[in-house]
Amino acid sequence: MGGMKRIAVLLVVAAGVAAVGVAGWAESQEPEISLEGVVDLHFHTGPDSRPRSVDDIEASRLAAAAGMRAILLKNHFTMTADRAAIAMGQVDGLEIFGGLVLNRAVGGINPEAVRQMATFSGGRGKVVWLPTFDSEYAATSSGSDGPYVSILEDGEPLPAVLEVFELLAEHDLTLAMGHSAPGEVLRLIPEAKRLGVQRILVTHVFSQGATLEQMREMAEGDAIMEIDWLAVYGGGRSIDDYVSAIRALGAEAFFMSSDLGQAGNPVHADGLRAYVRAMLDAGITEAEIDIMARRNPARLLGLDPW
Repeated sequence: MGGMKRIAVLLVVAAGVAAVGVAGWAESQEPEISLEGVVDLHFHTGPDSRPRSVDDIEASRLAAAAGMRAILLKNHFTMTADRAAIAMGQVDGLEIFGGLVLNRAVGGINPEAVRQMATFSGGRGKVVWLPTFDSEYAATSSGSDGPYVSILEDGEPLPAVLEVFELLAEHDLTLAMGHSAPGEVLRLIPEAKRLGVQRILVTHVFSQGATLEQMREMAEGDAIMEIDWLAVYGGGRSIDDYVSAIRALGAEAFFMSSDLGQAGNPVHADGLRAYVRAMLDAGITEAEIDIMARRNPARLLGLDPW
């Protein structure tokens, strides 16, 4: 794509006039954010056991209409590779991928579930997350006494975790760290790389409580860290938190995502536009946004550079 197509800000005059009228438009010429080429790796959709605002098809159509390049459907309790393949048959102009979260609903650290996803027709399975809601870190940090899924024992990766890593390498899949503790992430990055995993993402790194030094170590291990809009929208984080980390480590260490789709929250594209606007207002450049919203997430899906 040419450079002009990578500009993050686009004036949509006709739409603006229609929305506010000629007089209002003269007073509100706020540039609309273009999502052309954006890749979102955290797209929650229905059907789900948790309330969602849009289903797979509607969410995909909205993303395509916004000019996005690709999305990754995520469900904490079931595989989404098959759903992504169905959505691909219904929506033009958008790459749609799915994956598998290794929570208790799929048997925890279940290599066979990974093996089956990798061979599903359509080839849309791309990412495997370590446990999220059922991670040991999530359970212990919340004070829950319920069951959880371990990934380390006495500081060493469980054999099933290593088998999953081998399958990711064999099928060229991406490893996502789920809701693992920062120390667990740092222990597992070199193991995954040793076994041939080519792409590693650290799921919403701020929400897992990583320090700046731990983030630096993750970046040095060639992992790319997620900074999501939901955490800011929900009040758990501020844009300044993200900006400080970007300034310290560089945009190359991060990717932006929406983590939206919950009932009552903005749809993904609207959230992403607000996110980009907030980043621009905070001093992040369009070139840095291009890295974090287009290039890095595309790289994590194994797509050609934008």
